Amino acid sequence: MALPTAPERPAWLGGQDGAVQIRVHAQPGARKTRAVGEHGGRLKVALHAPPVDGKANAELLRWLAQTCGLPNNRAALLHGATARDKVVILRADLATVTAAVQAALAAAA
Repeated sequence: MALPTAPERPAWLGGQDGAVQIRVHAQPGARKTRAVGEHGGRLKVALHAPPVDGKANAELLRWLAQTCGLPNNRAALLHGATARDKVVILRADLATVTAAVQAALAAAA
């Protein structure tokens, strides 16, 4: 009898416990902030905030922290401050982040 295998990690999720990296494709100016799927191997997130003065970046970090049940200071932008493609690092447990973001994606479907 074969043991069940762990589900594969999405391409946009990397790192390890304590330093989880999420590769994001941001879509600012949306009606509502939410995960909308995958785009080019990245988690696609629609952001309510406009791409002005770092507002969309702040909204992305706030949304990811809230979605994962973390305080806002546990999420930071690693790359892509002025681009749509970004890398966010979360100081959290990998399994917790995976489950929370997968749930947000399922709710958006």
